[in-house]
Amino acid sequence: MTVSQARPSVAATATVAAAALAATFLLTAGATAAQAAKAARPATPAQAAAAAAAAAAQGATGAAALRPRPQHLTDKQRSKLLDATRRFRDVRQAIEAGYLPTEDCVPGMGLHYAHPQRSADPRIAPEKPEILLYLPGPHGTVRLTGVEYFRADADGDLRTDRDRPNLFGHPFNGPMTGHAVPAGAPPMPVHYDLHVWLYERNPDGELATLNPTITCR
Repeated sequence: MTVSQARPSVAATATVAAAALAATFLLTAGATAAQAAKAARPATPAQAAAAAAAAAAQGATGAAALRPRPQHLTDKQRSKLLDATRRFRDVRQAIEAGYLPTEDCVPGMGLHYAHPQRSADPRIAPEKPEILLYLPGPHGTVRLTGVEYFRADADGDLRTDRDRPNLFGHPFNGPMTGHAVPAGAPPMPVHYDLHVWLYERNPDGELATLNPTITCR
């Protein structure tokens, strides 16, 4: 689909989306609203209109974006990701590496420990996932269950997907509107993502978005 000349440039929209995303993760990690505001740029009327249109289209695309994906990685691909992330089973090493802890548990996904800098970078590096997925346990413990790859949609338009990324040839889900964020945080941008359940079996598939074995108790 041809993008209208009235639409903000892809670069400008992606920059705003990345800034908003960084601010969202800062607030999730406990930063003040003032600190998070410094990470986000104000949206122009055109960008606000684009966001409104994206939200209106969510109902038509949300179900498809969350449909289970039965694809699987090869043994070599899986080993590559395991070697790169195994150390993060010790959550202290994840935090030292820049992943932000959170207590917000999403049913079917768990806790999202996001890396703001990687999440704002449009490049996808298999060995450097943008988000680590943890399952809360007793006495404040957490257990690594998988990783999530994330990229903000360049034009913020749910109707286009020319910049859809992939992991080892597996296309990301999306574009989709942002998920719920803490009160006072800027909205998460339209984005693509892909979950990989490396450390927790998922009966719906290794690359499925939701894992029915993950509950928040």
